[in-house]
This record gives sequence, C-alpha cells and structure tokens, in this order.
Amino acid sequence: MSGRISIKQLHQTTGEYVRRAAASGTPIEVTDRGKPVAALVNPSLLVMPRRRRTLLAEYKALLAHKTKGDVLKDLDAIRGDR
Repeated sequence: MSGRISIKQLHQTTGEYVRRAAASGTPIEVTDRGKPVAALVNPSLLVMPRRRRTLLAEYKALLAHKTKGDVLKDLDAIRGDR
C-alpha cells in the first residue's frame, strides 16, 4: 500500500485505510482523478490553532477599577443591547 489512494480505493476498503492512518505517522493522500482532495491522518499529528482572545477596552477598564458592585450588572451595563 502506498501513501496515496484514490477515492474509489478508499470506498472499497475504508476501514483498512482509516486504521492504517491512525497507526501511522504519515498522512495518506486521497485523490480524485489524480488530484489531491483530502488526507487521512492520525489526529495526534494535527496542530490545532489557538484562539487569541481579546478583551473589550471597557472590560479592561472595569477590571482595573475593581468595583465593589455586582460584576454581572456592570458587564450588562457595558454590553448594552448587543
């Protein structure tokens, strides 16, 4: 078996190729009429992008002010009718 298969081959022996990809450190390229369209890969090899979180300027100011009131009410006031 090679690291490249057609969609037809994948349909015929899906379980075999999925198990092979799970056990392998090399992705298996899936082609459609000779053109790459997908890859079967062990999930541990995927690098998931990390989300960058941004705080609203109003929330940063609220945190810096450290009010003694109810934080949820303060946040609702900042959010308004969003």
